[in-house]
Amino acid sequence: MASRTSSLKFFSLLICSIAIVQMATAGDPDIITDFIAPPNGTVDGNFFTNTGFRVLVGGGPPPTAFTVLKATLAEFPALNGQSVSYAVLQFPSGTTNPPHTHPRSAELLFLVDGTLEVGFVDTKNNLFTQTLQAGDLFVFPKGLAHFQFNADSQNPALAISAFGSANAGTVSIPSTLFTTGIDDNVLAISFKTDVATIQKLKAGLAKP
Repeated sequence: MASRTSSLKFFSLLICSIAIVQMATAGDPDIITDFIAPPNGTVDGNFFTNTGFRVLVGGGPPPTAFTVLKATLAEFPALNGQSVSYAVLQFPSGTTNPPHTHPRSAELLFLVDGTLEVGFVDTKNNLFTQTLQAGDLFVFPKGLAHFQFNADSQNPALAISAFGSANAGTVSIPSTLFTTGIDDNVLAISFKTDVATIQKLKAGLAKP
């Protein structure tokens, strides 16, 4: 009986250990081929090329609002299974990338031009901030709420973000809370305010 109990304990410990390792290494699933071809279409050099960032070097007018150009699985199907994606962030003066999270990847941001106020909050509610100069790198750990803000009143900022997932996902905290239909009373109680204030916030974030 004791031997059986010991065996069950060992088996349970083994299963728990495997589960912990699986959680620690969770990310995009590994593939067993060089790449994942589209179900229909020709695989040639065009399949592995994305031209969506050409607008950045075309000499067009700079954006007047915060703008994100993405090269993720949605825009670039060749990334399927490759565990990598990019985003280019353009910040006119005084604009922000509101607090958000990426549930499936850390974010490594490289500031190409300008200055940028960045920060994230960890699971102990500690805030880590930094003022980045052109040429600096900053990492936002996976799944944590973070933001970027161009506080310069005169000059724009340009940053490139790399992700360890072809589909890192973006959860915008303001939009998630105030544009998805969560009951006004739930939000009012949660934020220790009144329903009228919540309704003002929702109206301000409503799509035109």
